Amino acid sequence: MPPDYAEALAVAGTDVPGRTTPAAVYKSRSFVRSAPIRSRFPVHAMAFHPRRSPLAIGTGRYDGGYFFEGELILPHLKTGVVTSLIEHELGRQVLGLEWLDEHSLHVLMAPPDDWRDEAAHKDGHVAVAHLSDWTAVLAHSLNGRDLAGPRAPAPRPDPREAAQRAVAKLRSVWQAQRPVPSKDL
Repeated sequence: MPPDYAEALAVAGTDVPGRTTPAAVYKSRSFVRSAPIRSRFPVHAMAFHPRRSPLAIGTGRYDGGYFFEGELILPHLKTGVVTSLIEHELGRQVLGLEWLDEHSLHVLMAPPDDWRDEAAHKDGHVAVAHLSDWTAVLAHSLNGRDLAGPRAPAPRPDPREAAQRAVAKLRSVWQAQRPVPSKDL
């Protein structure tokens, strides 16, 4: 990794329905934000390239009825320009990323959809994308062949658990703000 990003920290914000998900890269010594990023989908995975400045970001969500949509994006850390790599217009929900070397990115994705696939919400596909220069990659340049791979376990958090935690948090805030009846009255 270049010296500028040798001690960098990538952070993703929480997903808010109807809004973009924020992510940023900070210099860990100074905590100066060097690359603000916005994603159309919740961020699931981030991985810095082992020798250069690309940061791979995997995003996505289940649309609630059929598709697992998302993006594999590479933001340019100096200019802030974000390149979406998956060719298909809906993309794929990217759940995990790991650089195997400077040319190979291991990608764990949800299936494209859950049509006649009972295991689609707990399994995924593993692919290894090979590019000679990840800094010069073109938008929408990874097609179905590049992202083809064997089936693998890919458990996702149950959104009902997150909803239950949010309700419990709201309930505790509401309880704390309720006026407490005075025993003196």
